[in-house]
Amino acid sequence: MRARLSSAVAVAAAATLTLTGLPGLTSSADAAPAKKPPNPGMLCRDYFDLAEDLQAIVDLPDADADASRAKSQWDTYEYENPGKKWDGLGPPSEEDVKRLEKEAKEPPKSRAVDRVWWKWIRASKKNPKAYGDFTYWRDIILIKNAGNDPRGKAFEKKIIKDHGLVGDDWICQKEFDFTDPDTGDTHRRQADAWNKKTGEALEIKSNGRPDPKQKPGDIAWSKQEKSPVKSLKYIFAEPQEKAARDHLSELKKNAPGKVTEYNYRSRKVELAPGGGVRDKTTTMQPPGSKGVTGGGAQDLIRESRPNPKAMKEFLDRKNAADPNRLQPKGPGGVDFTTLELRYIGKPVKGKGVDYSFSAKEVPEDTAGWGGKEKAQLINDAFFTWLALTPEKFWVNLNPDQPDEIMDSAFGKTDAGRTLLEADLELKRDFADAMNPTKRPEADEYWKSLPRNSEGVPCWFQVRNWIEPDTAVVREENGGIHILDTPLKVKAQYLKIDNMPGDPYLCEFNEAEKKATEDRMNRLIMPEVERRVNNDARYADLRRVYTARVAAEFIRQQDAKTPTDYHKVINSNDVSSWPLRGENKDWTREKVYQAYLKSLREGEQQWEHDAGGGRYTMSVGGVDFSKQPKRNMTKQRFDTEHRYLPRETKSSVRTLTDNAKDGDANLLLLGGNTVSSDISSGGDTPGPDPKPTPTPTKPGEPTGKPTDPGTPPATGGNGGGTGGKDPEGDLADTGSSTPVGLIAGLAAALAAVGGGLVWWKRRRTADQE
Repeated sequence: MRARLSSAVAVAAAATLTLTGLPGLTSSADAAPAKKPPNPGMLCRDYFDLAEDLQAIVDLPDADADASRAKSQWDTYEYENPGKKWDGLGPPSEEDVKRLEKEAKEPPKSRAVDRVWWKWIRASKKNPKAYGDFTYWRDIILIKNAGNDPRGKAFEKKIIKDHGLVGDDWICQKEFDFTDPDTGDTHRRQADAWNKKTGEALEIKSNGRPDPKQKPGDIAWSKQEKSPVKSLKYIFAEPQEKAARDHLSELKKNAPGKVTEYNYRSRKVELAPGGGVRDKTTTMQPPGSKGVTGGGAQDLIRESRPNPKAMKEFLDRKNAADPNRLQPKGPGGVDFTTLELRYIGKPVKGKGVDYSFSAKEVPEDTAGWGGKEKAQLINDAFFTWLALTPEKFWVNLNPDQPDEIMDSAFGKTDAGRTLLEADLELKRDFADAMNPTKRPEADEYWKSLPRNSEGVPCWFQVRNWIEPDTAVVREENGGIHILDTPLKVKAQYLKIDNMPGDPYLCEFNEAEKKATEDRMNRLIMPEVERRVNNDARYADLRRVYTARVAAEFIRQQDAKTPTDYHKVINSNDVSSWPLRGENKDWTREKVYQAYLKSLREGEQQWEHDAGGGRYTMSVGGVDFSKQPKRNMTKQRFDTEHRYLPRETKSSVRTLTDNAKDGDANLLLLGGNTVSSDISSGGDTPGPDPKPTPTPTKPGEPTGKPTDPGTPPATGGNGGGTGGKDPEGDLADTGSSTPVGLIAGLAAALAAVGGGLVWWKRRRTADQE
């Protein structure tokens, strides 16, 4: 009982400080010693309410040894953040502000929303620059700080429980006074756990850095000749930051052989109590869904801002409110511009489906923006591929076919927009790659062309397009891991009738056509292909393509047994996933006109000794009419992606990564379409508390809380098992009939006329 009461008091204190706009709780370890004697602590088993005969699942490393947890043992731990239940609460109306400003005392608990608003109003009055925006205060102060102490205590409990530190010798929360012999200052230091028999103390951190307030006490201890603390072991849940490495280095220098580190990687899963006003998402959920809360992606996407400037402001305020960096990692370390859908689980009707995104990790203060936009694009593309029948998935930029740019329904979606804009971008990149003054390969190509009777290189009319290379996936346990989805760029001779300007074309025989095609695909296309697969300008194309792979998987599963997506598939209704944001007024005609302008004016100009003169060139095209797939064998998958299934499962509930090293490491963040993050009372929260309205007469109501937004992402668990393990290479196919997962993409994402590439030589003023 004492343990439970102690924890409850700690959590309540954290929430109280948080709601008043003050920093979260910090340890009293390094404050000047109080007049009262140091806290003697209590048995760890009592503090954390653990059984006396609890068996350890892993031994605590020796007091004189550094250690790291094996990747195969990484797991998660849960805690409840009392502030998280307000992640969907919007700011008060002007009427609510006026009403609450008149109240000198904090509203009663029965008026829960008013209590939150009242505290924000007080905080914003004291510090309008930091807390003038309600959403900043809500996300940074109300929610983040309220979770610091519960998260720390939960990880402490995990360490005590996993290592079986429940004997009579293990004391938790015991305080010690240490006097620094160099300064004469005395510091009170609290040990998370201390063994009274061996003298070993444990400092347990749920993040990867020490608390700056505790450093003086550690340093004072490290200089002691005699102390009841014989050794100190720092335990970290997350990778050590530089501050931790520097601090440990100093301690080890002062106290050789007495300071060790134990990297016990564990992923935190933050839960919320029932009630409140929650932020809900409908990502990957069919129309009409009520939305769910929580998940590995949801919190990060909610906190993400629309652009770098707004994100920097958010991170600056976050860091100012948390100078000791006690809060967990937020969206700042996630490069949302690289966000892609990389896993879709087994869709079980009524039980939802797991999904997981991947993104590159970057320094925490350099990214984090664009999360809502990119997740929304993935979601909308996924449903577009489900809703429209495959024969509509084409785009076509062709001067001979102005009325066949793309299907009208497809042209009203962001997936269609992305394909057509990629077609136009490809034209520009192809022109640049063909410039002989920039690339030796292009120079070699131009010099190899046949000449006309005047000695000028013959212009070669080309259809140029992007098509999928062999995708690598792994289907197992009823779901699919989308491991690699490379694209390739191809070129092929094609005669064009509607060429503007002075093309100076030659007649090519079949041998010349084949030889020129081969040289182009050898010397020019690899550079363009590199850009398509890596440049940020094609990131949206890659994003919608991986969503298409996932959608085709769902189509196949639904054909076997109806899923929650059954009514969407082939409905040809994309009204729920329209063009959004700054692209809401986009039209295919605008892209086509830009295409014609480029055709008339050209993209590149240069002087070259292949024939002299100034040349311009126009290119274009995308064709996803083929999609070969190779299902990675189980043996190879288990070798190269040993931890991916476990980490993907964890990503449904919290931010994690694929447990790889170096550049191969990717963050994973996901959710489930029906599960939420409620820590008690099931997945359905209680009714949202309503604020007490502004009365014009006693008891007369006015106003209500602002409705929460619905950005993408979600949380929970789900999925399933079963199915024969498909292994080995699968045949490539260009058929419009689905045969195998990606074979079904043959009719999808097709640029049915392709894009046409041609060159033309212009007579310019310089030439005349």
